[in-house]
Amino acid sequence: MKIIYVTQAVPLMLALVQVSQAGPLVYAICQSGCNSLAVACYASAGSVFGTVTAGLGTPAAILGCNTALGTCMAGCIACGCAPTL
Repeated sequence: MKIIYVTQAVPLMLALVQVSQAGPLVYAICQSGCNSLAVACYASAGSVFGTVTAGLGTPAAILGCNTALGTCMAGCIACGCAPTL
């Protein structure tokens, strides 16, 4: 049995770990940012985020907020899939 000393093992482990994947964390932070902007958008339109259904009587400003939220969330996918250092 071969004994590996700490002085040999630590540099080996550090050499193997070159890229850190923080994609899920970045994705969650991005989604939180999108939702906070959507809350602000709804508030400026005089409504509360999460209480409006997209029916026939929905104001155009709320539909615009929903469209912007969807675009922002789609942009978060690129952040979540990209490798980070």
